[in-house]
Amino acid sequence: MIELHNVSKTYSNGTKGLNGINLTIAHGEFVVIVGLSGAGKSTLLRSINRLHDITEGDIRIGSQSITKAKGSQLRRIRRDIGMIFQSFNLVKRTTVLRNVLAGRVGYHSTLRTILGRFPKSDIELAFQALDRVNIVEKAYSRADQLSGGQQQRVAIARVLAQEARVILADEPVASLDPLTTKQVMDDLKKINTELGITTIVNLHFIDLARQYATRIIGLRAGEVVFDGPVSEATDERFAEIYGRPIQKDELLGEPVAEVPVS
Repeated sequence: MIELHNVSKTYSNGTKGLNGINLTIAHGEFVVIVGLSGAGKSTLLRSINRLHDITEGDIRIGSQSITKAKGSQLRRIRRDIGMIFQSFNLVKRTTVLRNVLAGRVGYHSTLRTILGRFPKSDIELAFQALDRVNIVEKAYSRADQLSGGQQQRVAIARVLAQEARVILADEPVASLDPLTTKQVMDDLKKINTELGITTIVNLHFIDLARQYATRIIGLRAGEVVFDGPVSEATDERFAEIYGRPIQKDELLGEPVAEVPVS
């Protein structure tokens, strides 16, 4: 379970990134966060794994406060939280296998990981992760030889090798074409369903949110303005989240009818 209690984030320039967020995300949920650029979606995700320190409140992962954790305790909590980025964040000049093994660095000493001395069990785990996302044949290819969709599947394999219990995906398909987008989202949904890994995804496309989420959270100006099941995420609700009619570039596939803001 992930719990956010009265979480706020104010940047050094005075900008309010999050404002009094209270959320509870149960084990195994597939949550999609939607909202305009600047609404706080990335700030929220990066606060959960403490890439950003919050200004007020507390975030708990299971029974532990990641907000208050330090040193080895913080590293242990972060081992359970895998992050997938829009830009893939791979080491482009090394192999796919080495990129996936980067998911194991939290389990070993710094020297061992620098030297690349991973045990056989880690290597087997990396191959299993690559097989799960159907890209095991690329294990010894350089990451920069892969398409964008393939690189994102490598990033998913990396969090699987990490044995993360939570996956945070920040706009993971924003730079991908519709067909590749479906493949990546199918992988995330399958992992969520089959392995029970709690998955929280920031998405720009409304149609994808409706198709894959079990729960949608809408952010506007750093505040939760909608939190409910997909069945309640009507066009009118999305218009309220966005503060204006839905636009075609926020859809994927056939456009949803635009509606006025009430």
